[in-house]
Amino acid sequence: MNPNTSERLVIIDLEATCWEPGRHKPSEMETIEIGAVLVDHATGNKLDEFNTFIRPVRYPILSDFCKKLTSISQGQIDSAPRFPEAFQRFLDWIYDRGNVILASWGAYDDKQLKQDCSFHGIDYPFHGRHLNLKKEFGKLHNGRKFGMKRALQLSGLTLEGQHHRGIDDARNIYRLYLWLRQHSQ
Repeated sequence: MNPNTSERLVIIDLEATCWEPGRHKPSEMETIEIGAVLVDHATGNKLDEFNTFIRPVRYPILSDFCKKLTSISQGQIDSAPRFPEAFQRFLDWIYDRGNVILASWGAYDDKQLKQDCSFHGIDYPFHGRHLNLKKEFGKLHNGRKFGMKRALQLSGLTLEGQHHRGIDDARNIYRLYLWLRQHSQ
């Protein structure tokens, strides 16, 4: 892991609108939850957490598949802000914290945020500032890629919270980040 140790990481996990395979294109997905953990990269200490739901525009009614997968209810989405307001709250939370790099389990979260920003006409502020922790984990496993749940098992860690909930997955990814710090030396 190469971020400058004076920088801070924002470990994110997004949940997005989803359907049974083949029902909609990935380009139609919208973020419905941002979960994030702010980390001091020099020490590995968790500094803060952020969580928000987001009301989608294209398909404002969540599919039964999505509600079951994420455990996010229609009521939580209906009372949530739209992406521009939610993303601005996220940025406000980050920018009081100094230089940051986004980190996530895989490239999906970075791509989804770029897609949402593009759809809403918002400049994406993290170009070239993303750390793929799944890729870093794979370097220790002969380049093999594992989902977060399997990576936790391989690391001797148990899944905590609800899988496919942004904040819970961000917390679990933070635990994998700590494991990587120990084993990447």
